[in-house]
Parts: sequence; structure tokens; C-alpha cells
Amino acid sequence: MATILLEEQIEIPTIYDLAGFRHWALSEDFPDRGRIDYIAGKIEVDMSPEDLFTHGELKVEVSCEIKNRVKQLDLGHVYVDSARVSSLAGSLSAEPDVMVITYPAIDEHRVSFIPKATGDKDRYVEIEGGPDLVVEIVSDSSVKKDTLRLPIAYYQAGVREYWLIDARGEELSFQLLRRGSAAFEPTPADADSYQRSEVLNAQYRLDRSRHQRGHWVYQLRRSESPK
Repeated sequence: MATILLEEQIEIPTIYDLAGFRHWALSEDFPDRGRIDYIAGKIEVDMSPEDLFTHGELKVEVSCEIKNRVKQLDLGHVYVDSARVSSLAGSLSAEPDVMVITYPAIDEHRVSFIPKATGDKDRYVEIEGGPDLVVEIVSDSSVKKDTLRLPIAYYQAGVREYWLIDARGEELSFQLLRRGSAAFEPTPADADSYQRSEVLNAQYRLDRSRHQRGHWVYQLRRSESPK
């Protein structure tokens, strides 16, 4: 039986495994707010509001740049929030902040799209398998999940790159992690702090500064020159 890590009282049915969680997650009874993930036999519930300037503003910048790059290369699909990916190999069902599914991943059957139960044409509700790229932005309530549990699950699911970003402190942390032989490994940064993404075929650096009104603004800089 799955262990439930519950931060706010919501009604969760009896769930014994990943298949049961996926069934619930795609049902009308699944909560329409908050983030609820299944990771290695545990249901993790986070109903905390999203921080505007250390999460929301940052997510928009990162997702827009990634989307522009994927569109430029005609590489595949980009999903932000509320798009669920499930993996039997990773014992995982989650809704990443951002994820990229490439056309080769689809063609090679590393991922597939799960259709809506009604069978309506062109209606899909879940991704099964391992995305090429996943981005998670750390919040106060997700530190251990994003830094310890999800990296293991995403690796086992076959994810090629895991971008882990933490903007909560005085120092902005941007880690572009790539698949190693047994786990994700840091991508070496060059002298200008760029890290290479093999998925997006470019180098990236994340900068942060104060707007003239005092709040944080971000820029995900891309360099296509060899590093």
C-alpha cells in the first residue's frame, strides 16, 4: 500500500500501487489544484501557493526560452505544469514544472501519449515513459523531493537531462544535470558559466537581477557557439 505524505487535508482513495494512482490522477475525483506526485510508492501532496518571484516568474522565463529553442529546431513538444508523466520503470507519476518530449523519443517509443478515456480523436491526457528534458524549480515545500527523490525517479524513467533550479536564496543555483552511468551528473560549466544541453544543442546560463521596481527578473541566456 502506498505511503501518503500529506501537507493539507484532501480526500485520497485507498491506493496500492502506481497503476491505482494513475487511474485516480486521470479521474474526475482528482483535485484540480496543488501538485500531487507518486514517487517510489509514496504519494506526495503539495498544496502550497507558488512563490511569484522565486518560482512563477522564473518558470515563465525558462519555459519560454526552451519553447523558442524547441520550435526553432522543430524538435518536439514542450509542456509546462499540469502535464502528467508516468513511468513504470521510474515508479513515478508527476507533473514537472517544464518538460520536453522530442520527436525521436516518440519515434523510438521511449515515450507515448495516453489517450483520453472517451477515445476522442487527438485528445491525450498523460505521457508515459521518460521525457528528454525535465525542469524542476525548488520551493520551500519541495526541497527533498526535487533534490533527492525526483532525480532518482527521473533517471530510472530514462530522462536524459534534469535541470534543477533554486532561486530562493542570495545565490541563484542552476544545475544542468545529464545522464551518467548510474545517476545524473553535473554538466561542467565553461569560463562564462555556460552549461551545455545536448537535448537542445546549445549552452545555457541563467542570470538574475533586480528590476527597477525591486523584484527579481531572470534571463536564460543561450549560446550556440562551441564551448
